[in-house]
Amino acid sequence: MNTKGIKIRVVLVEPLYDGNVGSVARSMKNFEYDDLALVNPCRLKEQSRAMAMHALDVLENASIHSTILDAVGDSNLIIAATGNPGKRIEKHIRMPSYTPVEIKHMLEDETGLISILFGREDKGLSNRELGLCDMIMSIPTGHEYPSMNISHACTVVLYELSNIKQGSIELAERFDLDLMYDHFHELMEEIEYPENKLDKTMLMVRRIFGRSRLTAREVQTLRGLMRRIQYHIRH
Repeated sequence: MNTKGIKIRVVLVEPLYDGNVGSVARSMKNFEYDDLALVNPCRLKEQSRAMAMHALDVLENASIHSTILDAVGDSNLIIAATGNPGKRIEKHIRMPSYTPVEIKHMLEDETGLISILFGREDKGLSNRELGLCDMIMSIPTGHEYPSMNISHACTVVLYELSNIKQGSIELAERFDLDLMYDHFHELMEEIEYPENKLDKTMLMVRRIFGRSRLTAREVQTLRGLMRRIQYHIRH
């Protein structure tokens, strides 16, 4: 169920088939979720309404966005659902994959908005799009045919994440996280970090902190530490 502590937003990135969008809306209604975001979706025709059945309210109230960042801008945590957990964004940059059950246990006692991204039916999420996410989630499936229909995958994920224990640990706001990453980038430039390594290292930093699920106080502590470092560099 959609608890007070953790709120779930389902984000479909450029879905190709309107029937799948309707089926996802139906799955969301089954588990009492209603926050659906669509990024550059296909045209939603009669098939989407037919597959949604009694979840027309979820479908009709879905927000439409032109970019992923617009769809997840107010999220405390961004999770990519992928059928290819071994995929790497860059050499040496690790993106460990967690099952929905493991994600559920991690989120217990926490509170915030979690956006879960589901990629295109034919090619999923790109490396660049994976790079926008804090964590990777993958459903354990058979090796012979691991790919799942997007609506089936969404159903499994929402079922496993239902009844998350209501928590009180507030995850940091995305605005504060972005400020921290900008501050980290500024510090790296100040210490004359090699420019050819800067972007990849920043991506690695984002992955490490993303998996840590920082609180607002932790973000402020890290920024305070960076300010002290900058003060001693400058003086």
